[in-house]
Amino acid sequence: YTSGSTGKPKGVGITHKNLARLLNATAQWFELGSDDAIPMFHSYAFDVSVWEIFNALVWGGRLVMVPYWTARDATAFHALLRQEHVTLLNQTPSAFIPLMQVDLEAPDKMNSVRGIVFAGEKLELPTLRAWMEARGVAAPRLVNMYGITEITVHATYRVITLDDVNRDDGQSLVGVPIPDLSVRAMDDSLQSTPAGGV
Repeated sequence: YTSGSTGKPKGVGITHKNLARLLNATAQWFELGSDDAIPMFHSYAFDVSVWEIFNALVWGGRLVMVPYWTARDATAFHALLRQEHVTLLNQTPSAFIPLMQVDLEAPDKMNSVRGIVFAGEKLELPTLRAWMEARGVAAPRLVNMYGITEITVHATYRVITLDDVNRDDGQSLVGVPIPDLSVRAMDDSLQSTPAGGV
């Protein structure tokens, strides 16, 4: 269910065809396979869970079921990620910040995680500065993905850089369209906006 484009909750059908399209179009970026483990952290009523479930199962990896209370306890979740050797993590920014703090302070890091995908809400890039300074740019790779339920989870992709987290202009950098999609900025009348338009 989503309230995305209208502000009113509604059910949205996610078709097999559109899900297959999404997974195939993004496969080159994540290179998932039988050695991968992805946690199902989010509720199945949230479209990000579709990304978690099927990226694990379609590419032959493991889907790690996260107990309800573990998902609400950053220390317990951190331990689960290490125990299960999770390789790809999907997080809303507000869920990741407490987990990031635990990892920064923990003697044992989440070293098996090679990618973290942010989705579901605006990513405030400066909040990741301490993480990137401590862990480096590529360990793990941080990716901001933007989309709405109506188009099946994600529409854009951006690898986050150190320059990105050092910005103080409040911009949310959503990146480039997934290869089989296009992105257009529209105004309130659904007309294309010019460069720099609102």
